[in-house]
Amino acid sequence: MDLRTIEWKNNGIKIIDQTKLPGELKYMYIRDLKSLWRAIKELKVRGAPALGAAAAWGIYLGIKNSRAGNFGEFSRELHKAARYIASSRPTARNLFWGIERMCCVALRNKYKPISAIKRLLFKEAQKLIEEDRLACRRIGHYGAKLIKDKDTILTICNAGILATIDYGTALGVIYKAKQGGKRLKVYACETRPLLQGARLTTWELKKKGIDVTLICDNMAATLMQQGKINKVIAGADRIAADGDAANKIGTYNLAVLCHYHNIPFYIAAPHSTFDLTIKTGRDIPIEERKAQEVTELFFKRPITAKGIKVFNPAFDVTPHNLITAIITDKGVIRPPYRRNIAKILNG
Repeated sequence: MDLRTIEWKNNGIKIIDQTKLPGELKYMYIRDLKSLWRAIKELKVRGAPALGAAAAWGIYLGIKNSRAGNFGEFSRELHKAARYIASSRPTARNLFWGIERMCCVALRNKYKPISAIKRLLFKEAQKLIEEDRLACRRIGHYGAKLIKDKDTILTICNAGILATIDYGTALGVIYKAKQGGKRLKVYACETRPLLQGARLTTWELKKKGIDVTLICDNMAATLMQQGKINKVIAGADRIAADGDAANKIGTYNLAVLCHYHNIPFYIAAPHSTFDLTIKTGRDIPIEERKAQEVTELFFKRPITAKGIKVFNPAFDVTPHNLITAIITDKGVIRPPYRRNIAKILNG
């Protein structure tokens, strides 16, 4: 399966509309910032690494037609676009990382002509895309060494091709292990309320020829109790300096279950997902999404009584003491996390 989740094509941002999967593989072209913001907010494009790329291309989209006569005017346009993109989703570190990289390129080249800065920003967005492709393959390389032949792996949400450019983080580990000849089985949590596991992960794994079984989120404990799970691998949207990791809601549940059942629990993420300015997971901003995602079946049919109050955080934070190791593009990081994260990421 040769897919690109996001790329620049035909003078716009080309993405897979993930809200249409698995029923339809549909591409859409985004040529204005409002459409990009909406695509991010509505999860048409999602997954931390993919959001980093979307943010970078969004910055370029925001300034490519700029008629600014000097860097001051150009900078104001750039930062207006940056603030707007940043307001779409608060938790994914890669979104802000992509924005910051683009803004830094502009600032470093502020004495150059505006046309030259635009070209450099385009090249930086392309560079970010290629870096993600390589980073995911390195994650797969390091992570596959932790997988044994005939392992059964549990995962949540979607941390595969659709969450990155074309390979995956948690699922990238699985793809690499299979490529190395290891026989694997995967259980995918459905991932309520928007069913990214059911809709996206099972679709990906089936296309890749992986033996996958879908479960409801509340079935994981029973599988572990029955001895049917060897490892859990999840992605991450932001990782604090101490190793606390924010990921799709329900990930913390799995980590607690793994701790009780003595099952290794791994996080897989590129270095761009780490936020070393945040000391612990308590400081990670958690996006809370609209009640309609919970009260209606894909916004078409009510499944609760009218007026029911809803708590709908998109992410939870897994404390570092529940994480066996963090698989990154720079190597596998093990406890003590604060020291080893700084050492490996800065090495």
